Amino acid sequence: MDTQIHRNKELNIFEALLPVFALIAMLAYNVLVVYSGPDDDPLAGSNQFVLLLGAAVAVIVGLFNKVSFKRMIDEVAENIKSTASAILILLMVGALAGTWLISGIIPSMIYYGLQILNPAIFLPASMIICAVISVATGSSWTTSATVGIALVGIGGALGFPVGMVAGAVISGAYFGDKLSPMSDTTNLAPAMAGTDLFTHIRYMTLTTVPSFVIALILFVILGLTVDIHGNTDTSALLIDIKKSFNVTPWVFLVPIIVIGLIFKKTEPIIALFIGVLLGGIFALIFQPQIINLLTATDHITFKSAYRGIIDAITTETIIPTENENLVKLFKAKGMSGMLGTIWLIICAMVYGGVMDAIGALARISQALLKLAKSTLGLFASTVGSCLALNITASDQYLAIVVPGKMFAKAYKDRGLAPENLSRTLEDSGTVTSVLVPWNTCGAYQSGTLGVATFDYLPYAFFNLLSPLMTLVFAAFNIKIKQLLSKNEENEL
Repeated sequence: MDTQIHRNKELNIFEALLPVFALIAMLAYNVLVVYSGPDDDPLAGSNQFVLLLGAAVAVIVGLFNKVSFKRMIDEVAENIKSTASAILILLMVGALAGTWLISGIIPSMIYYGLQILNPAIFLPASMIICAVISVATGSSWTTSATVGIALVGIGGALGFPVGMVAGAVISGAYFGDKLSPMSDTTNLAPAMAGTDLFTHIRYMTLTTVPSFVIALILFVILGLTVDIHGNTDTSALLIDIKKSFNVTPWVFLVPIIVIGLIFKKTEPIIALFIGVLLGGIFALIFQPQIINLLTATDHITFKSAYRGIIDAITTETIIPTENENLVKLFKAKGMSGMLGTIWLIICAMVYGGVMDAIGALARISQALLKLAKSTLGLFASTVGSCLALNITASDQYLAIVVPGKMFAKAYKDRGLAPENLSRTLEDSGTVTSVLVPWNTCGAYQSGTLGVATFDYLPYAFFNLLSPLMTLVFAAFNIKIKQLLSKNEENEL
């Protein structure tokens, strides 16, 4: 809420967009031409440097427009500082994946999930499960880090494309993130627009619920029609999981405790850290054979237990299996596996910080605001501004704060209630952040679920539908609330 919007009157729209065009061109060449092979991973480092090249173009534009280099560096430092919590959460998620693997939590989730979730209903069921968890916790990130990882594993074992499963997970997770009163973005949007939390939530259901229902129908259709190679016999998978792990519902106490802590408004970092420790303890209790296997010992000692758990937390852990379908499921990269994602976030914050410091973000929003000649135009400009900021600033909070501050007066001048703006900010700023690979949300979800952003993007139906739904409502003047005059307020 205290974010300062930097304006630069000397900067024209072409100069503001030049770093954007340069970044998009370089990323397109990098992803589509240089690293287009099946084994190539542009997120392993090349895209990170491309973001720095885009920042260099923005620096040149800034210096040309008399913006000091110190100001740009100061803004970069503030941007990176703002991601400290996200970086720690990412490290905890990596550690969580490691201890939840060796403790048998994730394998047990997959084991029971394969028996319960029929392939025909798997995709819509995954979306509903993630929606419920996300509403309860207020966090799409926590949802993905717990049940999301397991659902992607189950879906892969059933033969579904992992991008499709990740799309269902993200669709459900962001539905809850939008509507939960415990979500940070759900609190931030009405604060920026000038309305209260529960008015915002009630008004947001008008566009959010239809988007969710349509997405759910699409996943039902996909579940009934998608070709999963005719391999729905999971008996071999179940046998091989039980060969390696002591499968028991008792290990579910750990995710239940973590979700309960989040529900009780415990800081996510603390809740995930507790989940990591409990995962290690449960590994000693329920999976001693895994500790022995990883440390090449015959029986557990303090030294072998310490090493087995610490290695799972920090580095790559692989549980040997002869079943090819379980190779990826029996692997976790620990904290080290999140370093590429953290690297991407830091480089994205450098680019976004320079763009903010030179006044480019404010200039782009101003240009979009000038295009608003009607109510639909105002809504479209808001959506466009949120999308542009998710791409250029690489952060969903800035995609809510900057348009929120700059468009508030325009909505008021047109006689529109502030909840119109708060709803549009969430419909376009919150949910589209996960569709941008170098945005903090896109980087997090891709790193956590182990699925490339562009692989799940076509199936993130809820996230794609939400900004379109808000424009449909504006175009047909559906539930567009007007400001009440003082006399009307007194009558109520």
